[in-house]
Amino acid sequence: MKQVEKLIDRVINRVNINLREFNFDATPYAKKVIPLKQMINFDGFYGITSHHPIHFNFIHSNLAGSYFLGKCITDHALVYKTDVRGDELKKKGDDFTYQGTSFPIDTDEAIRICDSYLIKTLIHSFSHDPESPEEFLIRNSMSGFYANIHGSPIEGCYLAPFSTVDLTTLHSCIIGTFSYVCAGDLYHAQVPDGTIWLKGDTFEFKYTFEKAILDKYINNNLDARPTGILMDFVESRKYDFQAVFDSATNKPDINVPSQSAVNRYAYVAGDTTIGENVLISQRAYLVNAWMGPGTNAQENSYIINSRLEKNDITAHGAKIINAWLGEKVFVGFNCFLQGKPGLPLSIGQGCIIMPHTIIDLEEPLEIQAESVVWGYIQNKADLEQNSIPLSELKKINKDIEHKNIMFKGSGKDLVEGFQQRIDNILEANGAYFTNENKKTGHAQKGHSISYNIIQPYLTGKNKGIFPSISIRP
Repeated sequence: MKQVEKLIDRVINRVNINLREFNFDATPYAKKVIPLKQMINFDGFYGITSHHPIHFNFIHSNLAGSYFLGKCITDHALVYKTDVRGDELKKKGDDFTYQGTSFPIDTDEAIRICDSYLIKTLIHSFSHDPESPEEFLIRNSMSGFYANIHGSPIEGCYLAPFSTVDLTTLHSCIIGTFSYVCAGDLYHAQVPDGTIWLKGDTFEFKYTFEKAILDKYINNNLDARPTGILMDFVESRKYDFQAVFDSATNKPDINVPSQSAVNRYAYVAGDTTIGENVLISQRAYLVNAWMGPGTNAQENSYIINSRLEKNDITAHGAKIINAWLGEKVFVGFNCFLQGKPGLPLSIGQGCIIMPHTIIDLEEPLEIQAESVVWGYIQNKADLEQNSIPLSELKKINKDIEHKNIMFKGSGKDLVEGFQQRIDNILEANGAYFTNENKKTGHAQKGHSISYNIIQPYLTGKNKGIFPSISIRP
């Protein structure tokens, strides 16, 4: 395993050099957290489909338990139980628009992971960086458990556990535990733990979790795995996935309509129903879930004892337990929405649950339709402090600061931006498909993926390293 240890040291040195101004040391977060023997206990997986270009190029890397779809390159990297989903990459001939200027894409875009160590991380979408439109680059960086990298090239960065970077280009940045950032560009910045930050041209929203609450749900530890309710929740269910990944074929014992897709690496159990135009992604976890037409469960999402009516979005890492969702509800990245037996959670149609929201009930709760919700909520009083009707938010065009929340600019632009993004996600997933309009998406195309396995060296000087291999059409 000496080659694996050398790779880890290589990444640590590169991360530390890029973050030297913060006196940051990646060593405690890279060593002892994942036992080295784990690096040979799991195979790598990749999917092939005719719907988009492929070119897998794995070079001197460890890919233990990771899943790749689309055009992906790894180079001297450790990618541990990570999902690299390249099914929305830009293609040659596409037009890329930035600040009103459009220009053609000359080559098919690729996700490239170079000199980085990613632990149970989700990577998806395409780069929004106009300076490198054909390459979605992750270099000299490290990410912790259940982080999300969505449309965000990063270089020289550390992403703490359960953090999300969304449509943001980052250079030499530290993103804190359970923090969410959607801010366009960040250079040499440190985002504190538990910060939820959205910044557009005409608005800015920022919320910060209290430390005691954050530590209860997720706490990043030196030289050890993270702890807290969120970590316990996902880790207690990881063994349910073991049979899914060990099986040569995995088909859930449920009826799946022809225009819906349940990934063979999803876990589906109990009394679960799949409607038309539904997308269930890899590592999604469904137990006693009712998935109405056009709904989806994205990677690392959990839907348990819950009903999603129609066109609902469960974003990467979101968890929905003992809840009912009306039509077109958006549940953002890494949300934790937990009703309990006798304490149901009801969310009305058209609601936007902001990324990294925690709803952990101590009484039954009904969220009115067409509301925006954020922060930490246990009861009706909390909901009054951490929600606003969409109609009221649209009227706001001033700066507001109250306790741990700050908003500046145009509420109308924030709402309309979110609603447009929701429609784009639903269309990309194929939620609006009919036999007449033929608006196919991932739900319709997901049937045609073939899955392949690659394995590391189990002995010798390259033990733990996967063979360098190039896979083309």
